[in-house]
Amino acid sequence: MVLLKSPGEIEIMRKANVIVAEVLQTLKEKTCPGISTGDLDKIAADCVKKKGVKAAFKGYNGYPSSICASVNEEVVHGIPSTKRILKEGDIVGVDFGVCLDGYFGDAAITIAVGDVSVEAQLLMRATEESLNRAIEMAKVGNRLSDISHAVQGYVEEKGYSAVREFVGHGIGKSLHEQPQVPNFGLPGRGIRLKAGMVLAIEPMINQGKCGVKVMPDGWTAVTEDGLLSSHYEHSVAITDKGPCVLSRI
Repeated sequence: MVLLKSPGEIEIMRKANVIVAEVLQTLKEKTCPGISTGDLDKIAADCVKKKGVKAAFKGYNGYPSSICASVNEEVVHGIPSTKRILKEGDIVGVDFGVCLDGYFGDAAITIAVGDVSVEAQLLMRATEESLNRAIEMAKVGNRLSDISHAVQGYVEEKGYSAVREFVGHGIGKSLHEQPQVPNFGLPGRGIRLKAGMVLAIEPMINQGKCGVKVMPDGWTAVTEDGLLSSHYEHSVAITDKGPCVLSRI
């Protein structure tokens, strides 16, 4: 069942998502060659404590950290470690969420570590633009798959592929609610979008083929072909006035 949110609930979620966006911006500013993903996790945990909110991911189904930090060929759910030192030319997808007054915020960005290759820049740019195009489709009366198709159509035109195994989701009092929001599919299918829905739209785009595999840690998903992957996410409220991106500062 898809749970619709009242304007008051959406306002609380906006406040949660602003915190998410601020922390992600801090992490982006702190990311440089020589820092570890564990260091980034500690920065996020310190921010959570200062802001008086709860880290959404830590303890979720046993996940051990405040952020997910997925480097290069890692697609999603990379576990931070002080042993994972970022180097010049890496890209790192950082996924982060908080809970404020019982409501969740969730967003992700991919960060360039120093100077990165043109290929990495193009992948990141295409992934972020696919998210922007998906958000444009998050309008009352559209179908859910119109969002999905916007992602797939754009990235495949660029020669990339959308991950199938992991998808976006509804969000509210739970971190993951219905409906699932795939990043692939034909347009004009699925449920009609209604005012009050809040969706975490999150393209995970591979430089090569769409296949992924999960590593022995049970969390970290990597590309099967070893090529790069990029991840961007926003929490978006569907309103009568159009899509409202809650996780933008």
